[in-house]
Amino acid sequence: MTIEHLLAFNLAVLAAIASPGPAMLVAIRTTLTSGRRAGLAVGTGLGLVAALWTLAALLGLEALFKIFPWAYTAAKVGGALYLLYVAFKMWTGARQSVRPATTPTTHAFRQGLMINLLNPKSVLFAAAVLIVIFPAGMSPLENAVIVVNHLLVELVCYSGLACVMSTPAISGRYLRAKVYIDRIAAGILGLLGIRLITDP
Repeated sequence: MTIEHLLAFNLAVLAAIASPGPAMLVAIRTTLTSGRRAGLAVGTGLGLVAALWTLAALLGLEALFKIFPWAYTAAKVGGALYLLYVAFKMWTGARQSVRPATTPTTHAFRQGLMINLLNPKSVLFAAAVLIVIFPAGMSPLENAVIVVNHLLVELVCYSGLACVMSTPAISGRYLRAKVYIDRIAAGILGLLGIRLITDP
C-alpha cells in the first residue's frame, strides 16, 4: 500500500460524503436545528459507522451478505423503515418552532450511528472501492491504517460542515424557510427509504 492508494481512497470517501444522501441531510438539519455540538455529535456517529463498514468490508462481510442474502435483505428493510421514520418525524415537525439545543448530543450521536448502521449498501460500496484501489494481500497494520484514515476523513468533513452550518447567517436563513426545507428534506429521505427497499 502506498500514499497514492490512500489519496485515491480519500477522494472516493469525500465524493461519497458529498453526495446527497440521508447522512448528509441529517447532518445538515441537525446542525441547523440544534447547533454545532449536536452537528459534531451526529457527524461523529456517522463517521464511526462509516469506518466500521470499511473494516467490515476488509474482513469480508460483503461475502457473508452474498452467502446469506436474507441478512442483507433484513438490514435493508430495517434501514428503509428507519429512514421513513426519520422522514415522518421531520415532516410532522416542520412547523414546530426551533429552540436552542432541541436535540441532545447523545440523541444526535445515536441518530448518526443508526443512519449509517442501517444502510448495508455502505459495506458493498466500501468493498468495491477497496478492491479497485488497494492491492491484494495487505497486512493487518495496513488494514488498520485504512480504517483509521477513513474515520479521520469523516470526522474532519462533518466537523467542518457543523462549523459552517452553525454560523448565524446560515442558520438564520434556515429558520426563515424551515417549513419548506424540512418538508423537502423529509420527502427526499422518504424517497431514499423507498428506494432502499425496492433496489436489488
